[in-house]
Order: sequence, then structure tokens, then C-alpha cells
Amino acid sequence: MTEPVELIQLLLDEMFSPMIADALRAEGHRVVALVERPEMRAMPDEEVFAWAAAQRCWLLTENVKDFQPIKLRALQANASLAGLLFTSSRTFPRSRQQVGPLVDALNAWLTKGPPEPPIIEDWLQPV
Repeated sequence: MTEPVELIQLLLDEMFSPMIADALRAEGHRVVALVERPEMRAMPDEEVFAWAAAQRCWLLTENVKDFQPIKLRALQANASLAGLLFTSSRTFPRSRQQVGPLVDALNAWLTKGPPEPPIIEDWLQPV
């Protein structure tokens, strides 16, 4: 694992537009969209989780069925953990024209501050 190079609060999984990261950075949050990093595109979920864990940041994803088992394996192995922030396309439909509700909810979540350990999983709620 590499040492954190920059302090990132939240990594957006590949299904999320970089427009969301841009809007959140404009609000002063340290957010990176996976698709903004060419070296991370098409990275397996296990590696995305390990990268987020190495950065000590949270990962926003809709991919509950894949990331929950990865988190459980990391817990069992006493490995570094990333916080998982889950959402769904039903709660926040993905659309380039309609990023406002998701950005608003993420801005509120980041402003409030992620849950403190031992909580390593949260569900994003609309504001």
C-alpha cells in the first residue's frame, strides 16, 4: 500500500460523474471521482476498496452486493478499511442533468462529517 498523497474525504465509484466531484470541490470538499483518474478506470472493486482504505477515505457506491463482502473480508483479515457510503439509483437517479439532489445530499453528509469509527458503513439520505 502507498501512503496517502493527498487528504481525500470521499472517492466516487466509477458510476458517478466527475461533475459531482467538481460541484463538491466547489463547496470546499476533498472529493475525487474514480473516472478522473485514468489509472483507476476499470480497476477491480477489491483494488478500489484497498486504494480508498490506504487514503483513509470513504467510498461512495451503489454496488452494495460487491463491496459489503469485500469489507467483511478486510475486517476478518484485520486489513485497513475504507468507509462505505451506499446509495441507490432509486433514491438518487443518475442523470447528468439532475445531479443536484445527490450533490446536495453529499454536501450535507460531508459538512456534517462522516460517522466516527467503529461505524464504517452509512447510507446516504436525501436532504
